[in-house]
Amino acid sequence: MSDRIAAAAPSPGRLLAAAPDAGPAARALDLLSIIVAAVEQAPGLAVRGIDRDGIVRYWSFGAARLYGVPAELALGQAWAGVAAALPQGQGGFDDGHAELAAVWDSGKARGMRLWKLDADGAAPRCICSTVFPVMQSGSVRQVVCIDVDITASGQDGAAQGALLLMGDNFRQLYDKSADAIVLLRDEHIAEANPAAIALFQCEDRPRLLGRRLSDFSPLRQPDGQLSSLRGTQMAAQAHADGNCRYDWRYQTCLGELFWGEVLLTSVTLDHTYLFYAVIRDISSRKLAEQAWHLSAQVVEHAREAIVVLDPQQRVVSMNPAYSEISGYSLDDMLGKHFILHGMEPDTPAFFEPVWDEVDANGYWQGDIVGQRKAGGRYPAWLSLTAIRDPQGQLSNYLAILSDISERKKNEEHTRHLAEHDFLTDLPNRVLLLDRLSLALAAARRKLSMLAILYLDLDHFKHINDSMGHHVGDLLLKEVARRLVRCVRGVDTVSRHGGDEFVIILAEVGGIDQAAHVAASLLHAVTQVYQLGGYELQVSASIGVAIFPSDGDNIESLVHNADIAMYHAKESGRNNFQFFNAEMNAQIVERASLEHGLREALGRDEFVLEFQPALDVASGQIVGAEALLRWRHPQLGVLPPERFIAVAEECGLMVSIGNWVLRHACLRARAWHDAGHAWRVAVNLSPAQCQHNNLLLSVQEALAMSGLPAGCLELEVTESLLMKGGARLAGVLAQLRALGARLAIDDFGTGYSRLANLRHYPVDKLKIDPSFLPAAADDAAGESDTAVAATIIAMARELQLTVIAEGVETAQQLAYLRAQGCQQYQGRFASAQVAGSVLAKLLN
Repeated sequence: MSDRIAAAAPSPGRLLAAAPDAGPAARALDLLSIIVAAVEQAPGLAVRGIDRDGIVRYWSFGAARLYGVPAELALGQAWAGVAAALPQGQGGFDDGHAELAAVWDSGKARGMRLWKLDADGAAPRCICSTVFPVMQSGSVRQVVCIDVDITASGQDGAAQGALLLMGDNFRQLYDKSADAIVLLRDEHIAEANPAAIALFQCEDRPRLLGRRLSDFSPLRQPDGQLSSLRGTQMAAQAHADGNCRYDWRYQTCLGELFWGEVLLTSVTLDHTYLFYAVIRDISSRKLAEQAWHLSAQVVEHAREAIVVLDPQQRVVSMNPAYSEISGYSLDDMLGKHFILHGMEPDTPAFFEPVWDEVDANGYWQGDIVGQRKAGGRYPAWLSLTAIRDPQGQLSNYLAILSDISERKKNEEHTRHLAEHDFLTDLPNRVLLLDRLSLALAAARRKLSMLAILYLDLDHFKHINDSMGHHVGDLLLKEVARRLVRCVRGVDTVSRHGGDEFVIILAEVGGIDQAAHVAASLLHAVTQVYQLGGYELQVSASIGVAIFPSDGDNIESLVHNADIAMYHAKESGRNNFQFFNAEMNAQIVERASLEHGLREALGRDEFVLEFQPALDVASGQIVGAEALLRWRHPQLGVLPPERFIAVAEECGLMVSIGNWVLRHACLRARAWHDAGHAWRVAVNLSPAQCQHNNLLLSVQEALAMSGLPAGCLELEVTESLLMKGGARLAGVLAQLRALGARLAIDDFGTGYSRLANLRHYPVDKLKIDPSFLPAAADDAAGESDTAVAATIIAMARELQLTVIAEGVETAQQLAYLRAQGCQQYQGRFASAQVAGSVLAKLLN
């Protein structure tokens, strides 16, 4: 210990000597030293003196014996350093520092204080301490501490020492307790340990003292009762029973809430009732209890069945949901193997690898089929989880089971919607391809034939346009019902989109069987329909492709059946056609033509040839008809009959027709500039006549070329005129008002009444070549010549110009001249001007 105290000091038992010139005070201290020397030899008595600077000025032999510190190591040293160097356990000095400070400040002696002294390797000692000042000129010069060991002072001393030790032990317990301890006097806090100050988050002890515990509580406890009233009730119960333990909701000085477990003990001191309250923070426990309670409630009220199993897979507990789902009660299941109840008979074998997976991976989930107690199966989703203890040993299994009957129904409904047509409820394209794939696989296995029938309703668009889509929908539904009745259960009828249906005939015995079914389908479809107040009769076109001769995969079979269906339409509709290679070649050619047509305008591949129209009487050229030709890069020059139908179907005819209009007007303008005021005739396609911009297109062509409108002759067919109705009549009237002349082409083939011509602004009629006398001889059939003669006569009466087309011989021309026909064109007319300058000017 000597290394912790400063250098050597004067001999023990003596005060530091006063200086030679010291005054009365110093001499008084010498006298005091003599007096103290007389008593310092008393056993158990220790004296120490400390000046204002905190330096030890006196250290008796008793102090050296009692504290184990020689005087030479204490005298002249700072008391704080000496006290700090004393053996561990001299806790009584801590309070002594405060007493020393109080004496210096007040100049008054302090009363006796009992405290415990722990010496190294010895039993604790009971010390009685007194502190008093040494005054000089009214101020404190030194403070003297006298410590008396009363441990061995007789029986009373031993009792006091034991009591002191007990009190000291309690004080240490009080000060060092992790639980908050408060002393309540008249319900007010009279004392509080450091843990209480920390628990209530107070800055210091005064913040607690003098206040009620209810002041550190919210207005109401969680059960709704007032905190003040509930606190009084708890105090009364503790007083009656001696103590009372309860949980309480507190609020700290910072406003934070916490849960405390309170042990309130009633004690009596000097006939006064006091309460000691020991408060422990149980907020974490409360949170755990709430979490446990919440978990229990979740399990209890969960819609999923939750079953806890022991390591042998026997039921330990389960929630009510399992009973609701399966019908088995807890009594039925407790202690029983879970898988053996409420599952299908073969379930145990299924679950053997499942348990292996749970043991290996800790988890498994999947679909199962459950068995209800009352009978009946239900689809379920089962999750199995292995629960292990902190040591990793298996303690339980957790099974969570859900009845997924509704989900399965919804899935099935969703799948049905995804695979079936919403209108007819027939399989759609997705399901068709799936079934066709299965049927092809079976046909390959069994080396059997399979037929694909592609059915399309004829003119279905007209029904939608004229009667409305609701009637069209009713028709499609009824057609679907009729088709289904015509085939076997192993066959498939699907709606491919719009008014198209595809039928799979599985394992047909031969082509004749497919033909029989196709004929039955046609017969069923063509029967009269009574729909929404309408009586309808429709027809259909069917294409048939056979596996394996017409294709060995889905794409080729459906494609070839589609091709055959288009040939059925081209063959007059209301029939069925089997696919063959020639059909495919035509379709390939058509596809090639369509692709080429889309690029022909941009590549400037179209050209016009002009066929002259001659006056019958004079033989002079009066005009020419523009005939379109396509200079195909591979196929050469193609006449319009090779590509016009394709252009109409793929929507290119309006663009092509406008090109013809512009270039025909430009050529006619060139004729005019050369001094020949010939008219140019241009055929209008049905697509152009139905287009809203026909009038604008004609105006632009005339404006661009500078051609007078009267020199442009627009031709429409008689059949188109009959179908066009009032709308076409209005368009023709606008064109006529523009100044263009109008002609009816192929007149006589549509069997229209000549009287109807009065309703159209027509200038010219073109007699179809079929009504002219045969080119091989002079004799014309009576019916043919009668029609031609009638047309010419009626046209003259209506003041219309008549031109005959397709004139090939001089005899036909002579006949026309005799009947009074004004103009003609054709091969014979072209021959009349061939090789002339005018022919070169035309083309």
